[in-house]
Amino acid sequence: MQDNQKSVLIVDDIPFVRKTLKQILTNLGYRIVGEAETGEDAVRLFKETKPDIVTMDLVMPLMNGVEATRKIIQSDQSAKVVILSAMMQENLVTEAIIAGAKDYIMKPFQTDEVARVLKQVIQNSDQLNLNHRSAGGAA
Repeated sequence: MQDNQKSVLIVDDIPFVRKTLKQILTNLGYRIVGEAETGEDAVRLFKETKPDIVTMDLVMPLMNGVEATRKIIQSDQSAKVVILSAMMQENLVTEAIIAGAKDYIMKPFQTDEVARVLKQVIQNSDQLNLNHRSAGGAA
């Protein structure tokens, strides 16, 4: 395992989706630090594992992805949440972006799209951190 391997928390209430995404992410070189099937589990596991990225389903029992994203961002403003969305969930995607999500991936997802979005979210975050440090600001 590489030290620079980015860690991911996968959140989706459907086991097949989690398994598929885990396989895609592992093949892309990401390290999976946990899986959650509810928003409540996602918030708890985020605090325990401190992943580099969270992939967040929108529609889940108990607490939806928008609320879970909001709670994760409240606990860590630097958290990087990427929404997993089905076609008919545009309003929820918009709510999640407003709540602090960095981007989204449409289901059914393709490996190249997952790779592109996660890479871009990481690069944008790294660029922000570099700009912030070079400007003399506190993180």
